[in-house]
Amino acid sequence: MDCTVIRSGRKTLCLQISRTGEVIVRAPLRIPDAEIAHFLERHRAWLEKRLGERHAAPTFSDGERIPVCGTLYRIRSGEKFRTEGDILYLPAQGREQALIRAFRSIAKKRMRSFLDTFCKRNAFGYRTLHITSARGRWGSCSTKGGISFSFRTSFLPDELAEYLALHELCHTVHMDHSAKFWEKVRSIMPDYAVRRKALKDYLWVMDAL
Repeated sequence: MDCTVIRSGRKTLCLQISRTGEVIVRAPLRIPDAEIAHFLERHRAWLEKRLGERHAAPTFSDGERIPVCGTLYRIRSGEKFRTEGDILYLPAQGREQALIRAFRSIAKKRMRSFLDTFCKRNAFGYRTLHITSARGRWGSCSTKGGISFSFRTSFLPDELAEYLALHELCHTVHMDHSAKFWEKVRSIMPDYAVRRKALKDYLWVMDAL
């Protein structure tokens, strides 16, 4: 299996799949090539499964279908971002930039609504909300109560975006992923595990835009 080997002062082997689908092995400096090959072979089934689950990155061409807040729309050329029925209009030129701008606006309004609803019902509090271009994570919470979400949450259906809002708010109480943290999440959203698992179906959006 083709892969890129990156050697460093680390002590163990690590396997990764890049956003472009490249297999990367991070390895100690002096580990033999044969051991790396054996490591890859032992993880072949896992690699093939993960690579098979990857979605092709969208091109945002006319006729292509993409989700906005979980609802599928068919792209068509228009003057600016807008939806009508099941059609999503995007400008012919600079459509990715137009989509990013729209998704930032959607994410800020929607995620703030979810955050504020949970705060009112469960006595949470947060200081600031930021919308980022993060690819590696859906959201984050700082020790000062600042919460951030990737604009890519705008691809997600409400029930998954809602889970992400609660997840970050629970970090304002428990900064780690301890048993107490997950119990806090579960006490408010009993089906959180189902929603959390469903997020895997949307990992492809991290490669989009």
